[in-house]
Amino acid sequence: MIANHKDKAVPLYDQVKRYITERMERGEWSSGTRLPTEQELVAELGVSRMTVHRALRELSAQGMLRRVQGVGTFISSPVPSTELLEIRDIAEDIQSRGHRHHAKVAKLEAVRASLDMATTFDLRPGAKIFRSLIVHYEDDMAIQLEDRYVTPSFAPDYLEQDFSTQTTTHYLRAIRPATELEHLVFAVTPDAETQGLLDIDAREPCLLVIRRTWTDSAPATKTLLTCPGSRFSLGSRRKL
Repeated sequence: MIANHKDKAVPLYDQVKRYITERMERGEWSSGTRLPTEQELVAELGVSRMTVHRALRELSAQGMLRRVQGVGTFISSPVPSTELLEIRDIAEDIQSRGHRHHAKVAKLEAVRASLDMATTFDLRPGAKIFRSLIVHYEDDMAIQLEDRYVTPSFAPDYLEQDFSTQTTTHYLRAIRPATELEHLVFAVTPDAETQGLLDIDAREPCLLVIRRTWTDSAPATKTLLTCPGSRFSLGSRRKL
């Protein structure tokens, strides 16, 4: 029982975290294993439910556990990562990890450019632009919401494509590769639509990557990529 552990200097919730991570390291609890319930851990470890809850919450925030409301707490798979400084096809990244990619198209439409979008694309407010809203899945888990805006002059047949069978990145690269790229990254709280599409709750921290591309100095696309923080990461490595 942890409550009687000799290391009194270590807070009880940290001891619960250590208990869980040590079992993971020994292979007793592997990826996808469902942990005992909070009440079962309380009885087994001799600590309060508040202590167990804090330990599970912190391990979830670190991406080591995945909590599914009404189902239980599971050992997470390694969080997938993608290259930040390049335009990568998410389907290729997922397949390179030995997993299955599929996508659901939530919206594919022509919209009128807001003042912000008009400024982005050097258009007049109200000009027609194309928008796609797509959820990307790794196996059966939603890992990215892609909200993409495209100029009709760059991709006039954009709305005629089936983006459940090919990614927008694959299609647009085939038209003409980008010659300039900008990435901005923010931490955001997901809105109600994002929560529903990604099947996350309001407490899930998300990464928002805003990507703009130009081709031959002309604005071509603006994309907002929202990724649940516990399911996805971004990074890069370069020789200098």
